Amino acid sequence: MLDYPALEALAEIIRRGSFEAAAHALSITPSAISQRIRNLEDRSGTVLIDRGPPVQGTKAGLRLAAHLDQVRLLERGLIQTIPDALPVIRLAINADSLATWAMPPLTAAPGLLDVVIDDQDHALDWLRNAHVTAALTSDSRPVSGCDSIPLGRMRYRATASPEFIARYFPNGPDSRSLGRAPALSFNSKDGLQDRWARRIAGRRIALPLHRIASSQAFAEATRLGLGWGMNPEVMIAADLDSGQLIDLAPDQPLDIPLYWQIARISAPALMPLTRAIKKAARTALLP
Repeated sequence: MLDYPALEALAEIIRRGSFEAAAHALSITPSAISQRIRNLEDRSGTVLIDRGPPVQGTKAGLRLAAHLDQVRLLERGLIQTIPDALPVIRLAINADSLATWAMPPLTAAPGLLDVVIDDQDHALDWLRNAHVTAALTSDSRPVSGCDSIPLGRMRYRATASPEFIARYFPNGPDSRSLGRAPALSFNSKDGLQDRWARRIAGRRIALPLHRIASSQAFAEATRLGLGWGMNPEVMIAADLDSGQLIDLAPDQPLDIPLYWQIARISAPALMPLTRAIKKAARTALLP
């Protein structure tokens, strides 16, 4: 049988980033926290906490913490009268969705949120490894034990400032100009610029890249002429209308399908959140 006080200590360390903060949250001493983790690691036969810095959970530790979150979520659904039985709901959501449409529905979550921000093409890995309860993903194939709910398509536009276009794309984007013009990229997992450039050029282009891991800063960098990039249409619609940004190829948008994948065992308890996600998607996304 699992040692749930020890699991609680593990989850708090991962969530708060230190043994001391976890001890304070649980109203026990740091030495008691350390003892619980040592016992849990001895019983499981593996390291559960990477002592860092930074302090973080190993793969095995994240799986055990996610198991505790799932148990709490089920208990919350069964015993809703317990005032302090707030489960931690760990989700994987891409930054662009959070910045445009997915934040308001999160208020329907029946517990404390722990949101992992990751690219929609990679969010499924978090769910597959049982590190999150639900994820926004671009992959329709359901993970084992999960339901996959289609939400719609998020449209991206390849955009740049007028000055940037005059300098790098006076005759429009092609293989030569795309190989010279600095592109913006969210992080190493962001493949949207490469995907769009390949569609335009008919082959893979080695794009010169700026890395900017913030949706709002990414859009602002595009406005300032730092580079060109794939911005969500809903985020930069006013910029396109005003001429502050220009679509490099209006007839070549990039539509990314989004799916809400959720662990079936947790689906009943998270139904209010799922309903809110679906309602917001109907307004913000293309069918």
